[in-house]
Amino acid sequence: MAVQQNKVSKSRRNNRRAHDALVAANPNECSNCGELKRTHHVCPSCGHYDDREIVAMVDEVDLDEDAA
Repeated sequence: MAVQQNKVSKSRRNNRRAHDALVAANPNECSNCGELKRTHHVCPSCGHYDDREIVAMVDEVDLDEDAA
């Protein structure tokens, strides 16, 4: 079983954890539609990546009330 040999002070423990903080995402504008999107990802609103359409987006799907 692992047992520490010497006590780790609060200062040394907190210094080790100084780089563990999460950073906020840095969204970019889509070159096609102008919406904000994650970098190096397909735009969720228009389906474009690097000026190419990767995912064909369907505008609206009408379901009959009987089928639903």
